[in-house]
This record gives sequence, structure tokens and C-alpha cells, in this order.
Amino acid sequence: MAFGQARWVTSKPVVNMYSKPSLDADVVSQAIYGVTVQQVASTDKSSVIPEGWIQIKTPDDYTGWVLRESFLPLDEKENYAGKDKRVVTVANRGANVYREPDVTEHAPVLVLPFEAALEVIGVSEKQSDRWLKVRLTNGSEAWVQRGDVQDRTGKLLSIPESIELAKKFLGVTYTWGGTSSFGFDCSGFTQMLMRQRGVVMPRDADVQARWDGFVTVKKEDLKAGDLLFFGTEKSITHTGMYIGNGEFIHDTTHDHPMVQISRLGDPYWTKLLVIAKRTK
Repeated sequence: MAFGQARWVTSKPVVNMYSKPSLDADVVSQAIYGVTVQQVASTDKSSVIPEGWIQIKTPDDYTGWVLRESFLPLDEKENYAGKDKRVVTVANRGANVYREPDVTEHAPVLVLPFEAALEVIGVSEKQSDRWLKVRLTNGSEAWVQRGDVQDRTGKLLSIPESIELAKKFLGVTYTWGGTSSFGFDCSGFTQMLMRQRGVVMPRDADVQARWDGFVTVKKEDLKAGDLLFFGTEKSITHTGMYIGNGEFIHDTTHDHPMVQISRLGDPYWTKLLVIAKRTK
């Protein structure tokens, strides 16, 4: 397959994407387990790419450098978790995957974040109501408890449902570049919430604020589900989701680095609020 056309599936729970092919570079985003990514050709022809690195693009069109060892080549005829297969996604903040349908025999073989995809290939003969047999990205078989996953049905969340989902992540630590329940950054968190509503928007807060899929909303007209953008007119640096009653939920480093609920009337946030947006 020609360079720049290869497709890969993420084979580790969460993989950091870097701005340059170096572990010393800044993390720009992440890819989570089971997600298909596209390899892209580097536009920088002046530098030598270190061995073991590839540049990828995630389904939200975000690019970054990753270690090749964190991905497996995707056979076009055997798409992992393809549309013709039964697929479940992790429904909780995390899910343990075991080598057998038992939580006591061995430690989990994987701990996966919210939204990670698994292909279902069977059920436990003895505990069919509790365990699902799944195929991992490397082709091996494992087991996950039904209560940790949900079928990927394509059902979209309402705004109240998305707010309830957001609250499940209260206390999840802030992680720069994070897009998983093991650690979000502010825009990774809102992007995930909007994705659950069927809105596929850009990755970064400043780009989100300029996205043409939104319309501007006056502060006095705010409704639950609107997105808030903070910083300055020239530099948007933070975002969160309004949940009503003067409150918004966000992942921030302010006071406590975690997903938390803050009041829009707090002087700290009042002076930083730049604009509010709502989907068209």
C-alpha cells in the first residue's frame, strides 16, 4: 500500500499524538482504542523522520505524530469493528477487559476508556447475561462485562442526556491534549459531549469558537447545551458547556485540575467569557 494511504487501528487504550515525531514534543491530541486512523504524508520535506514514527489523521481530521508500535495495520477486508459487525463501546469512565469471563482469576489484559470500541464475537455459555466475548485489535479473544459497555447503535443523546453524561466525568483529571476519560483537556471534553449529540466539530477551542456549525448566542439568551468560550477576543483559551441555572461544566486547571461545575457569575469566569455558541 502506498505511503500516505495506509489505515491503522489504535491498539493501545490511549495513544498520545505529538506535534513533532519526538516524545519531547508537545501533545496535541490523542487516539483511543479501536479507532481507525489514516496515515498521512509529512509536509515537512526538510527533516528526516525518526524510525518508528508515523503521522496520522484521526476521524475528526486532526493530525499528529505517533509511535507506530501503538497501531496495527487495518485489513480493508477485515475492518476491525466495521459497520457489518456487532460493536460495543465502553459506556463507563473505564472498563476492564479480561482473558476469561471471571474477575478473580487474572488481572485485566486491558483497561479501556469511554467510547473505546470492541467487536463482539460471542457470549458466555454459563453467564450469557453478564459477559460478552470480544475480539481485540490484535486478533486475540477476551471478555468484557455487559455493564461496562453499550451497543453502538448510533442513538444520539438529547441535551439533558448529554449533561447527565458530562456529570459522570466529574473529577476526571485535566490532561493537556487529552481526549479520553482517562484525562480530557477542555476542548477534548466538549468535543466528546457534542459528538454524543451527533455534532462533529473541530478539536481545539479557538477553532471551535470560529466554526461555522455554530451561531452566536447572547449571554442573556443562554440555554442548556450551549458552549461557552473564554479568554480574550484575540485568543480563545478555554471552553465549557452551559448546563442551566448559571452553571457550566468543563475540564479546567483553575483551582482544581479536573472536570468540575462552575458558576458563570463567578468574577473569574465572568471577566474571561468572550462568546457563547449554539448549534445551527
